[in-house]
Amino acid sequence: MRSFDDLVAEAEAADVGGWGFAWLDGRATEERPPWGYARQLGRRLATARSALDIDTGGGEVLAEAAVLPPALHATESWPPNAERARQRLSGRGVTVVQTTPDEPLPFPDRSFDLVTARHPVRPDWAEIRRVLADGGHYFAQHVGPGSAFELIERFLGPLPGRRTQRDPAREVAAAEAAGLTVTGLRTARCRMEFFDIGAVVWTLRKCVWWVPDFSVDRYRDTLTELDREMRAGHPFVAFSTRHLIDAVR
Repeated sequence: MRSFDDLVAEAEAADVGGWGFAWLDGRATEERPPWGYARQLGRRLATARSALDIDTGGGEVLAEAAVLPPALHATESWPPNAERARQRLSGRGVTVVQTTPDEPLPFPDRSFDLVTARHPVRPDWAEIRRVLADGGHYFAQHVGPGSAFELIERFLGPLPGRRTQRDPAREVAAAEAAGLTVTGLRTARCRMEFFDIGAVVWTLRKCVWWVPDFSVDRYRDTLTELDREMRAGHPFVAFSTRHLIDAVR
């Protein structure tokens, strides 16, 4: 294995834009949920007339769909990702709209028969219901509670209050309080393994909300300790949590 400094320098120089994780190939793994979100999304998009994808990132998941509806919009609030999504999707007739966090969705009431999201930042259930047509579905894969907290708490220490956030039961209650009917909910806990310190650094640079004050200098001691463990043949293991939710207006 290359030196600590070489692995860290490579990870610090690497591009973390968009929402793809190919840079981690051979350096980290994450078990996927059993339901195959992208495959199910593709089937639903193929039969929709008008659809909206919220927090689309760089449009990576939408781009996997073989057939898109006649009217498809996507929103993204981070400008670099919004531009990547435009570059990736505009040729297929997708309108990408850059939005402002916590602001209403810029679409009229009952605009879409399908609203989707893969790992939305904070689902605004009232807005989702507002833009859905009667009988329309919200279909999404959300990040669940305590996801990757084995890694997050290695840097930040115990965070018992944050471990209860994104609870699927609470999200179901919030969706139904906003006037949606939840017709399906599945949950999964998926094993993650990091094999070198570069994978950890790159992931923390990409997922900036995990350790918001992360920098190599600030957390050098923790990174050095992790590096030593991985060089001894012990990948760092964490667990992501996900839930698949289907709701109808």
